[in-house]
Amino acid sequence: MRKQDKRSAEIYSISKALFAPTRLEITLNNFVNTLSLVLRMRRGGLEIPASEGEKKITAATRNSGSPSAAHYTVPKAAIDRIMTAGRLVVPDVCNSELFKDQIKWHGIGPTAFIAAAVEVDHETGGMLWFERAKESGYDYEEDVHFLSMAADLAGRAIRLHRTISGRGRTFAEEQEEQQNSRDEQSQSSARQRLLKNDGIIGESTALMAAVDTAKVMAETNSIVLLRGETGTGKECFAKLIHQHSTRQKKPFIKFNCPALSESLLESELFGHEKGAFTGAIAQRVGRFESANGGTLLLDEIGEIPPAFQAKLLRVIQEGEFERVGGTKTLKVDVRLIFATNKDLEMAVQNGEFREDLYYRISGVPLILPPLRHRDGDIPLLARAFLQRFNEENGRDLHFAPSALDHLSKCKFPGNVRELENCVRRTATLARSKTITSTDFACQTDQCFSSRLWKGVHCSHGHIEIDAPAGTTPLLGAPANDVPPKEPGSAGVASNLIERDRLISALEEAGWNQAKAARILKKTPRQVGYALRRHGVDVRKL
Repeated sequence: MRKQDKRSAEIYSISKALFAPTRLEITLNNFVNTLSLVLRMRRGGLEIPASEGEKKITAATRNSGSPSAAHYTVPKAAIDRIMTAGRLVVPDVCNSELFKDQIKWHGIGPTAFIAAAVEVDHETGGMLWFERAKESGYDYEEDVHFLSMAADLAGRAIRLHRTISGRGRTFAEEQEEQQNSRDEQSQSSARQRLLKNDGIIGESTALMAAVDTAKVMAETNSIVLLRGETGTGKECFAKLIHQHSTRQKKPFIKFNCPALSESLLESELFGHEKGAFTGAIAQRVGRFESANGGTLLLDEIGEIPPAFQAKLLRVIQEGEFERVGGTKTLKVDVRLIFATNKDLEMAVQNGEFREDLYYRISGVPLILPPLRHRDGDIPLLARAFLQRFNEENGRDLHFAPSALDHLSKCKFPGNVRELENCVRRTATLARSKTITSTDFACQTDQCFSSRLWKGVHCSHGHIEIDAPAGTTPLLGAPANDVPPKEPGSAGVASNLIERDRLISALEEAGWNQAKAARILKKTPRQVGYALRRHGVDVRKL
């Protein structure tokens, strides 16, 4: 090892000992012993006299083979020289006038002594000293220079310990808290960078749990069913799964399945041959072929007509189909992701959705949390939407703290989509660069989206959602946090989340209703009513 590298390693070793998360007395004793090994010294010690409000500090080596330094006292004449010059080198204490009255230094053979002053709180009052066997012609200058640097580090460490102790804490506690804070900030920044890159913004517990689950799903080719209210980001999660899968370099194709006729859906998904029907002037490749080797997202799967569901089931099971008007069977390798905000269980019961198709696509579900359950994510999303608006329109708008606080109180039944529309609408009409809470439409009863929901009203400047009479509030959520149970995506989404939470609690409780009630913070009677209302069959274990 080069001399420079060796010296760097030695400095690192004594610094590590000096700033370890231990009590000061342990730290200094470890420091002195480490330094004696680095400098190949026989024994030594550290002495800091008592000052106002502080105790005397001493530390000594515990070298085997020689008497402990704790049993020796450095002569006053030597101490005075160290305090005056800041350092001291005595090649042989046996022949030194400074040590002539200190007979305890004799009897161990020719001995060299080196020392350096220690400065604490901008005052020189202590010293760090060592002794070693005298060597003829040895240059002690390098050792005393290194000792001076070590003494400076020791003084800084003592000052740091005293400062932290003045706050009623220990150095170990302070280091642990700072490390936890750094780790938390690092993880938060990493999460936000990762989520923003995937098109998902936020760091709430509910969102992170969904993201972690999505990444686990990405490791396989299993069919995924994304469930949740409208505007919760199902397409973004589908992209996240694709981007973290082995198919990430292959196509990601998305298709919205509105209430199209069977023939139109078949043409869009499977393609058609030239002349297959009026207007088919050329062959067309469908979405399944376009996504071959990659991922296909079929959104609003609950809206496809029953007649087409059988054909879709065949493609899911066999991975093959024919184009409209064609006779050749085509085979594709596609990872399928389905998304819906519809209560598929209710649709199956009503005969609107095939039961066999339901079981085929719902094997690996992922329930996306609504915005009202994502604590702390609204400010992050709002800033991101405003930044996007500024970039698109050459503006320089920003939110006042009161505006972000106001947004955080809103329920946003339309979730992220509604929040983005709210930000864009407010930014478009803003009369100054700073958006305040008074700029939002709900402050003047102009929040028209609330009219889509029964039981929604503006109160204290923000939207509140009340459960209508005769319905049970969402399990585990406040009563005013539930959209009304009405036909359509909004009420159905609430039923979906409530049913899934109920089943999840029952599974956690081993299908014991009393335990599930405690998990949900409900009474057993309320849980029993919810079981009957959602048609959940209780398993007997």
